Amino acid sequence: MSTPTVKTTYLGDLRTENTHVQSGSKIITDAPVDNRGKGEAFSPTDLLATSLGNCIMTIMGMKAMDNGIDIVGTEIEITKIMASDPRRVSEVIMEFKFPRKGYSEEEKRLIESVAGTSPVPLSVNSGLKQTIRFNW
Repeated sequence: MSTPTVKTTYLGDLRTENTHVQSGSKIITDAPVDNRGKGEAFSPTDLLATSLGNCIMTIMGMKAMDNGIDIVGTEIEITKIMASDPRRVSEVIMEFKFPRKGYSEEEKRLIESVAGTSPVPLSVNSGLKQTIRFNW
């Protein structure tokens, strides 16, 4: 039997506390304001969008590390677009902003080549539109 990754406790008022078992780190979630929540923390769908962008950033970091490319300071602006009937995330727009470090075309190609190949992008429903933009 495998060990749980996360333990979640429902705190009431559409809020949860999630504990990462290995590290003890905690994340609070709230339902969004447009869906009867307080909106005082990440919503579950915010975390989905965040996970998507962060997984891509992590795999880019691995490719950069393996090839001696410095992408420290790269930022992502992540935009989650909701749809209704049924309520779901229909698109996640991830705009990567790389620091001005004079990357070569080959370095850019290497980093961009892994963008959709990490576990989260490959795990979400194929109906979720994943828009990835690179700003070098």
